[in-house]
Amino acid sequence: MTAEAIEIGPRAGASGDGDSPLRIALLTYKGNPFCGGQGVYVRHLSRELARLGHHVEVIGAQPYPVLDEGVPLTELASLDLYRQPDPFRTPRRGEYRDWIDGLEVATMWTGGFPEPLTFSLRARRHLRARRGEFDVVHDNQTLGYGLLGDLGAPLVTTIHHPITVDRQLELDAAADWKRRASVRRWYAFTRMQKRVARRLPSVLTVSGSSRQEITDHLGVRGDRIHVVHIGADTDLFSPDPSVAEVPGRIVTTSSADVPLKGLVHLVEALAKLRTENPDAHLVVVGKRAEDGPVAQLIERYGLADAVRFVKGITDAELVDLVRSAQIACVPSLYEGFSLPAAEAMATGTPLVATTGGAIPEVAGPDGETCLAVPPGDAEALAAALRRLLGDATLRAGLGAAGRARVLARFTWKQAAIGTAERYREAIAASPAPVRTRTS
Repeated sequence: MTAEAIEIGPRAGASGDGDSPLRIALLTYKGNPFCGGQGVYVRHLSRELARLGHHVEVIGAQPYPVLDEGVPLTELASLDLYRQPDPFRTPRRGEYRDWIDGLEVATMWTGGFPEPLTFSLRARRHLRARRGEFDVVHDNQTLGYGLLGDLGAPLVTTIHHPITVDRQLELDAAADWKRRASVRRWYAFTRMQKRVARRLPSVLTVSGSSRQEITDHLGVRGDRIHVVHIGADTDLFSPDPSVAEVPGRIVTTSSADVPLKGLVHLVEALAKLRTENPDAHLVVVGKRAEDGPVAQLIERYGLADAVRFVKGITDAELVDLVRSAQIACVPSLYEGFSLPAAEAMATGTPLVATTGGAIPEVAGPDGETCLAVPPGDAEALAAALRRLLGDATLRAGLGAAGRARVLARFTWKQAAIGTAERYREAIAASPAPVRTRTS
């Protein structure tokens, strides 16, 4: 489906939350479901909103989200400057369509990340051309200047966690002044996000920890921020005794060169662990970096045969990989929620996780639903992995308790119901709500 205006008719009957169905524009400036949580969020939330009877249309840019049947996608194309295998490419002259494209390229050329701003400008133009077709606009952490002002419908914004946290962690990990300067240029868009966030009437976030970070880092008033927990697809991520457990297997989801994800500490912990348990090995769901701290550690400790990276796998392959592991691990220094933790727990795979950010809100108490360790502590991580690999009874107990916790607290249906409630509050609070239904 293209970005041309689409005629959306009314939906009869009541939604699953007991009120009339809503017409929702769900915006996402990036939607890759295999790298980062934003694409996962858009896919599962849109599906569950549709199951409740709402009409939800996803409006997104490259990499386009993968959506479930019945959820339409409107492609609001960027110049896709970071696509593989040619990231940071210079577009051909014929690719330029307007001044927004020029702004996108110019920002990239100066070392910045343009997509939040340029997507917001394209989205504003698109939404204004379709005035009256939506009851609410839901922005998935674009936080661009283009989304301020009149969009033709009330705006609700999800902030998973402030990107300023990522920025600070990368600055702390920078080796020299050149790297720090590069990080500051790349994250220059966070200044815009701060200014936009302070002007938003309704902000959703995924955890109490993120709520506090949004107040502290972005200056958003607490009374404007509402926590709606997200969740796991508990039908897909479920136990299956027919999947054989692989002795010593530890699985994690991580971007190798992002300090926030703590993969360097897990690799160091693995090296310590293998001195006593040579079967211990790590499968990383993510892209292998050919250079950088993780690659250097793997070479230094001789772990080339003990660390395997996989990417681009199907949902079914991912679930079976997690099921096959004796331990799932979340070594992050910080998480705004941690979908990998919830998904692993939903399969009944026992979890070792740090206490970074919102992870304890998801993983639960140490020794009851997980083993918890301080972030950045490779020694503590190795000790927890060693303990769990050596105790089958503990693994079974933590796995069962973890799944029960997810079923009770973190499902996408619950997330959709809570999100729809916030939509209705935003519509009711709007000074001039746009409701143009026909009978």
